[in-house]
Amino acid sequence: MKITSIRAVHVHLPTPTPTTLARRPNWNHSAPRALPINKYSEFSNKPGAMPGLGGATVWVQVVAENGAWGLGRCSFGRTVAAVIDDIFAPLLLGRDCFATEFLNDLMWRASQRLGSAGHVAVAQSGVDLALWDLKGKLLGQPVYRLLGGPSRETIKLYATGDDLDWAMELGFTAFKITNPVHYESGLAGLNRLEEKVALARETVGPDAELMINPVMSYNVPFAIQVAERLRPYRLAWLEEPLIPPDLEGHIELKKAVPWMPIATGEDHHGRHAFRQLVEHRCVDILQPDLNWCGGLSEAVKIYTIGEAAGLPTIPHGGANSPYGQHFALAMPESPMAEYWLGTDPGIPLDQLCPIPGMAMPVNGTVTPSDAPGFGLDIREEWIRPWVY
Repeated sequence: MKITSIRAVHVHLPTPTPTTLARRPNWNHSAPRALPINKYSEFSNKPGAMPGLGGATVWVQVVAENGAWGLGRCSFGRTVAAVIDDIFAPLLLGRDCFATEFLNDLMWRASQRLGSAGHVAVAQSGVDLALWDLKGKLLGQPVYRLLGGPSRETIKLYATGDDLDWAMELGFTAFKITNPVHYESGLAGLNRLEEKVALARETVGPDAELMINPVMSYNVPFAIQVAERLRPYRLAWLEEPLIPPDLEGHIELKKAVPWMPIATGEDHHGRHAFRQLVEHRCVDILQPDLNWCGGLSEAVKIYTIGEAAGLPTIPHGGANSPYGQHFALAMPESPMAEYWLGTDPGIPLDQLCPIPGMAMPVNGTVTPSDAPGFGLDIREEWIRPWVY
């Protein structure tokens, strides 16, 4: 079955209209969060005023010669859309849409002079996910079965966000809170951070898994101080404390704080970056983002590298998309999935489904649809050409 069209598109999804009133605005309206750029005080860490560094969502539509189509999703706006339309589409048109390994390798090899670890990897992710969606539809199978079938009946989730009371009410038993401080904040920042973590531990209790996510906002000395200061609170992991290129820093950090599990990977793109982390034993949990790392095909390779070393792979934001849900259901060493809980407390999650056809959490777990492909219930009339 040949590919007849590949293009970046907009998908105009219907906005959920909950029937239940919120109790209060969610944490994402008020909780400060650090980013690497917060080293400079001109850039706010307050929601609504933070620098817009992400860009728009980009969807990818791949069409087969029989008219069937699959959809993938990635990020970072028109720069990524241009890579899809100008580089990958001409490369893959007319080729066998079932040959996902070959097509993934073509994209990777074509990207070497473009910077395969940046926006090009994100564009590759969107195309690869669309190919898997199309393959599942053509074969009449959910993607998790194409990956080998389910390894569990349902997926345990952890909730990311600072509305811990609401997350607990929804049935979550594992929690990741946000980080408000940059390494520039020094001792005052350490004190503020410990106060937040102490309150979180008191809220969720002694038996719950608790994590924190600095989002690349620490350097090695500050990360060591954080690990030592937070040791009494028994964190399940410290997530992405350093910028991705600092391999030596990751090695130094892990040697300095062997008791603190280190998770990272959402901003590492491609299997080679993860291979280096694993070879040096400076990471304990691998966290590729399926929308950024190169797609599902690349995530499976990353998983295999980790599995061989006895390390789990827990994709970034996995449960917030059908793509991550299918991965987590299929992979034995993916013991739970992240659900970014950024909706207002009091509104049931089933009233807020962002993508028609996507399963929503129930009692801190989720079970993806067994519909073909990724189970997306998206109408063709919602798909529009990308406008540059």
